[in-house]
Amino acid sequence: MRLLLVEDDERLRASLRMLLSSPQREIVEAPSGEEALALLREEAYELVLLDIGLPGVSGLDVLHWVAEHRPATGVIMVTGQREQEAAVRALRHGALDFVRKPDDLDFLPERVEQNLRRLRMQQEHAAMTARLAQSERLHRFLVESSPDIVYTLDELGCFVFVNPRVETLLGYARSELLGRHYTSIVHEDDLPLARFAIAERRGGERSSRNVELRLLYSPGLQAARAHRYVVTTVSSMGIYEDALPPGQRRFVGSHGVIRDITERKRAEETIKYQALHDQLTELPNRRLFRDHLELALVQAERRGQMVGVMFIDLDRFKLVNDTYGHIQGDELLRSVAHRVRSSVRAGDTVARQGGDEFTVLLPDLTKADDALLIAQKILAEMQRPFALGGREFHATASIGIATFPRDGRSAEQLLQRADIAMYEVKNNGRNGGLMFNADMSAVHSQRLALESDLRHAIAQGQFEACFQPQVSLSQGRVVGVEFLIRWRHPVMGLLMPGQFVALAEESGLICALSDWVLERACAQLALWHALGHRHLRMAVNLSPLELARNDIVERVAAPMARHLLPDGALEIEITESMLIEDAPSVAEKLQRLRARGVRLAIDDFGTRYSSLGYLQRYPVQALKIDRSFVHDLKGDGNTTIVQAIVGIARGLGLHLVAEGVETAEQLHALRALGCDEVQGYLVGRPMPASSVTPLLNALPPLPGLGPA
Repeated sequence: MRLLLVEDDERLRASLRMLLSSPQREIVEAPSGEEALALLREEAYELVLLDIGLPGVSGLDVLHWVAEHRPATGVIMVTGQREQEAAVRALRHGALDFVRKPDDLDFLPERVEQNLRRLRMQQEHAAMTARLAQSERLHRFLVESSPDIVYTLDELGCFVFVNPRVETLLGYARSELLGRHYTSIVHEDDLPLARFAIAERRGGERSSRNVELRLLYSPGLQAARAHRYVVTTVSSMGIYEDALPPGQRRFVGSHGVIRDITERKRAEETIKYQALHDQLTELPNRRLFRDHLELALVQAERRGQMVGVMFIDLDRFKLVNDTYGHIQGDELLRSVAHRVRSSVRAGDTVARQGGDEFTVLLPDLTKADDALLIAQKILAEMQRPFALGGREFHATASIGIATFPRDGRSAEQLLQRADIAMYEVKNNGRNGGLMFNADMSAVHSQRLALESDLRHAIAQGQFEACFQPQVSLSQGRVVGVEFLIRWRHPVMGLLMPGQFVALAEESGLICALSDWVLERACAQLALWHALGHRHLRMAVNLSPLELARNDIVERVAAPMARHLLPDGALEIEITESMLIEDAPSVAEKLQRLRARGVRLAIDDFGTRYSSLGYLQRYPVQALKIDRSFVHDLKGDGNTTIVQAIVGIARGLGLHLVAEGVETAEQLHALRALGCDEVQGYLVGRPMPASSVTPLLNALPPLPGLGPA
């Protein structure tokens, strides 16, 4: 397949080439309309991706040339926001589609594939039509073998001749129809039209041509067909006595040709359906959704009604694809589409925008809160587990809602503000729904600015490393440190991980961030080992998204090997949520990490779905008691949960560390329960490496802690 890419912006052209590159596709580039025309004159291309705003010979000029000289070549126009009217004109002059830059470029590969499929179907249909036309030219004199029904009616409209095609097409014997009125084979709804199509009295240019009619199958065939009828086109003309002068000729009947166009109609419907629907979920696509939304807004404006728009995004869907594979990811999308569709009203429209994003149109709302009720119904449906690969999987979604006319009066505004509300849900922990409000726009703008700053932060050296000691009570010394990242933002000051890690995950920057952390952690630990503290280990938190990546084992092991760290020196902390999915790929990666000498610890243990089952299945070596349980330790004996966790760790031979120790009372309680290692403000706040080194040499006495 050959594709011509016409774009004057070299960087954009390179980006488009990367987006569309495939082993089966040859991509030829042209930076101007003149060069594009030169290439088109020399060779044929299946598809042209054409920028409207070219200097010199414009995109529309090239389009007109293609329409005249290369009619089999499809054209997709690329337009900016100010060129929408030109894009519409391009569609009217033969363009297949248009995409906006930069908004629609992420979905360009999908749009290209859809239009290529559409072109192939049109070419197949054109080839089929051409073959049929050739057959008619070759055999038009052989009425008896015609692929069409050829008939003659008398002046009353009764059949006096019909060729054998009627037997194979409609199931009637020729003798069965002779003498019967034509209305006996016409669908009842098409009878008024049939009077002028089948029993035509006019002749010459005024006679009926290609009138679409539905003709009934014979009773014997109806039981074996999906429909009672076949779609045909009828061309006919009146027959008059030739012996009399033209003004005195008597009408003696009519004759015509009936052609089966059922397959053609199905092909046209298929092309139309595929152009407006998502092939995976069979939901309306973004183009059809936009049409429905704009129509709903016009009607709502006229009637004084309210319209709601939902923007739905699946939480952590990339993790599903990376963990279970794209086939199971597609199955999840189909299941989500079904549940969302079953949760809305009959008159609502559910569409797939692309990827893991869905939109819902809610016309005729009584009040804005009704949209929130529907969102809550969707979220309730999502609570039921999905079946993926023979396992149960719990998926969540973030839903943003905007309403007309309160939040916007155009389709673009409503979609944008529903999207902003959806991101606000994600920022607040995901798995929820929110109505848009004006304050969110400012937050969204700040988020975009922060994401831009984050992309430059690593290269500009804005991240800082802090370390929090982990102390052994029995040994009276620091036995480990936890690596904690900070961002020294040039304007906002010092930012904690909670202010930027989630953004790094959503924007795809988490890999670069994790690589920086692993390199700094291993380098610092190697330095402390060189100073004689070879017992010391380093704990690093790992994003759940990282564990889903295929290269995570090599990316963790590489800095360990580079800095010659011994086995067990680096400890990776993972969350329980990664383990409860019970994905085979997760277990395999953890086993490989363990084999490379990496310690594995479960962070915040007990706050999720703690299970002895996954502790036995996965190669976990340590548990970290969550600070919330440590905080509840009082002198009144409220130690049940911590005591249970200590018992689990002992029973399974797991290392145990208590987080968030802030008071001597908590320290005494943990020591009494048998928890030897602690971490928290009481034993040491997060600090730079230079402040940790003296503690490694001599740890000050802990407050109120005497001999055990």
